[in-house]
Amino acid sequence: MTMTNKKWAVKRITVNLATQEAEKLEKYCELTGRPATDVIRELIRSLPVSDDSKDVNR
Repeated sequence: MTMTNKKWAVKRITVNLATQEAEKLEKYCELTGRPATDVIRELIRSLPVSDDSKDVNR
């Protein structure tokens, strides 16, 4: 996915990760050479969004 030069509307969030989760993210970033922020953004973009999203929190 190619992103053009856009100004980002920034919202800073804090995510609490278990040690194993943080280590997995760090290892993935080391292997791919990508920053964690980019990896997390890509994962968020890949989330399915539809009108059925109300059913997710049942």
